[in-house]
Amino acid sequence: MAFDIGSLGPPMAICLSAVGSAIGCAISGMATHGVLTKTDEGHGKYLGMSAAPASQTIYGFVLMILLNNQLQQTPHNSLGIFAIGVFCGIGIMVSAIFQGKVCATGVLASLKKPSLYAKTFLAVGITESFALFTLIGGILSMSVLPK
Repeated sequence: MAFDIGSLGPPMAICLSAVGSAIGCAISGMATHGVLTKTDEGHGKYLGMSAAPASQTIYGFVLMILLNNQLQQTPHNSLGIFAIGVFCGIGIMVSAIFQGKVCATGVLASLKKPSLYAKTFLAVGITESFALFTLIGGILSMSVLPK
């Protein structure tokens, strides 16, 4: 049985997404740890913000399932499925890493000025949207693969 490069596409989608989420959560988590030592209240909101980059793993998981289904239906599209998994995985990973940085600055800003907390979520959401755009792009790319 020959090696099929397409079989690497789905695990790459989830793997790269999870790596990005782990890095993003670590970045924001480290900032949160520092903030927790400086305040005795509002710990939950800081911890919640530091977990935001974890959601990108969900997008990678969805993409993995869809790519697996696509691979079962059209195994002759191996290279396309591999490319979608890798490139979308990278896009989602980068979004998660930078969302972690945005969360870290949001945590630090809201410690200094608590009224900014809700406002900092705008940048967190915008950064998250790029992972969603990547997921949608991957789904649309699957639809144009030859049948």
